[in-house]
Amino acid sequence: MLVGVTLPIEQYGLIGDTETAALVGSDGSIDWLCLPRFDQPACFAALLGDESNGRWKIAPFGETSSVRRAYRDDTMVLETEFTTPTGVVAVIDFMPIRDAVPSIMRIVECRSGVVKMHMDLRVRFDYGSIVPWVRAVPGGIVAVGGADAVMLRSPVPVVGEALATVATFDVPAGEALAFSLTWFPSFDAPPSNDEIGDPYIALEHAMAWWRDWIRTCTVPEEWAAACRRSLLTLKALTFGPTGGIVAAPTTSLPEFIGGVRNWDYRYCWLRDATFTLHALLDAGYRHEAEAWSQWLRRSVAGSPDELQIMYSVIGERRLTEGVLDWLPGYEGSKPVRIGNAASEQFQLDVYGETLDMLYCARAVQMSFSADSWDLARFLVEHVRKVWAEPDDGIWEVRGPRRHFVHSKVMAWVAVDRWVRMNEEAGDEAPVGFDELEPWRELRATIHAEVCAKGLDPVRGCFTQSFGSTDLDASLLVLLLVGFLPADDPRIIATVAAIEQDLLVDGFVLRYRTDVAPDDALLTGDGSSVDGLPPGEGAFFLTTFWFVDNLVLLGRIDDARERFEALLSLRNDVGLLSEEWDVTDRRMVGNFPQAFSHIGLLNSASNIARGLEGPAAKRASGARNK
Repeated sequence: MLVGVTLPIEQYGLIGDTETAALVGSDGSIDWLCLPRFDQPACFAALLGDESNGRWKIAPFGETSSVRRAYRDDTMVLETEFTTPTGVVAVIDFMPIRDAVPSIMRIVECRSGVVKMHMDLRVRFDYGSIVPWVRAVPGGIVAVGGADAVMLRSPVPVVGEALATVATFDVPAGEALAFSLTWFPSFDAPPSNDEIGDPYIALEHAMAWWRDWIRTCTVPEEWAAACRRSLLTLKALTFGPTGGIVAAPTTSLPEFIGGVRNWDYRYCWLRDATFTLHALLDAGYRHEAEAWSQWLRRSVAGSPDELQIMYSVIGERRLTEGVLDWLPGYEGSKPVRIGNAASEQFQLDVYGETLDMLYCARAVQMSFSADSWDLARFLVEHVRKVWAEPDDGIWEVRGPRRHFVHSKVMAWVAVDRWVRMNEEAGDEAPVGFDELEPWRELRATIHAEVCAKGLDPVRGCFTQSFGSTDLDASLLVLLLVGFLPADDPRIIATVAAIEQDLLVDGFVLRYRTDVAPDDALLTGDGSSVDGLPPGEGAFFLTTFWFVDNLVLLGRIDDARERFEALLSLRNDVGLLSEEWDVTDRRMVGNFPQAFSHIGLLNSASNIARGLEGPAAKRASGARNK
């Protein structure tokens, strides 16, 4: 089998309809698309294999001298312009905001000369494993396989060739041709032209919809364009019917090329609930923040001992992990996984994240019913029972459980927010003043244990876990949640230690995997390459956390310099992946990564607004007394 004919990750752009999304390469090929929603099987999976696993390419037939890409204004309409020896042509890609059935529309527009174009459509349902039955219909084809079907509408004649649907055609200057691909259940009749809509009218509607959504945002003027693009990306990664935000629209893009850290990120994590809420609220998107909050409350409803770290976009809990062994993986990075076994882990920090989100939601006067109070009570009662147990940690390490410092701190956050919620609610609080005293004592107990057992006595900094001397980027959260103030020597020492040990070429590693032999998924020989640990790149999110810490420590110039360096790594259409490979200077990990863009938004606001930014407000408002 061929191994990887796909592009570098940063050469992809994103289009979406707020229920699913596709990756469009700079070569005009759509190499990834799951239908009808983010976390369902892909019909184009060339991203994780080759063209035989499904793709839809429209590009010049011959030589291309240059390619220019851009989103049209502040929208998710992507335009790829090819310059050829005979002329200039653009392919305009978008997904109409869904009314009934999901569609991708592609308009080929010649701007000068005459350009010969080639279309190559290879539909492969179930992640590239099902070659569908294809039949011709007036104006295109219908492809059916299992539960799925798609209909291609083409303005030019198409033919079948080697299990593909192809066409070659000329486009002269001033002319445009519109193609559409629409999904429908195989047991239904194909959608009518009225249901699909006219592509040119759909383009105008899509442009207007995205422009209308983004025009109300409030972002720092200095980085307004970057912040708007991040907001648009987050909206495109939001499942509109529920408000859930997927971590990424992809699975198994490797954290290290050729490695096995290849995870399915098409789910919604509780881990950064409050960071997400702050980013949305700070930008003026209260409706989206409320929808995200409500998704979380519905998803976690039930017994607190069954709380998961992630759920599907509609709140499903069974995310069984499996391997797609017919796919060779992105640039040979195997295995390709769907589902995520980490959903079954015990991660203590999610209780703190959820309580913190509830506290924030109530503080900004979002809807907060009696059920919300009950949820908070059930969760904090469970924390009282389990906070002293070891857990799997924020990074989902698939090794022995440990007493992770970050996890204990987030248990402290859970109790702290419960106390503060009740104190601030006054007569509306379900718990009386005297009843809060045991919770205040528990808060103090957890705080004292972290400070006693989670500190390196030699360096004076916090460590990854009790009894360890290793560092962990999650320790940057301690200041952001208000565990200790910015002028505390232990915080200062922790940031300095991370800066010394985990900062590589200005980017923050999660932890040193070359000194974590109990992480069963390091792979390779365990050796370090140019000072970098094997197994993954440097995380964009943790580097944004580092920027936020610099702001709170008063190192504004350093924060600004690091932030500008991060901005420079966005691809040509403003997108960020999960990680940055410092050695090969390329993006790695799933793409685009929601939490990277959330980090960008929060850091921009923190630098621009200082003590009025989300980090300062969150830290000062929650500090332990």
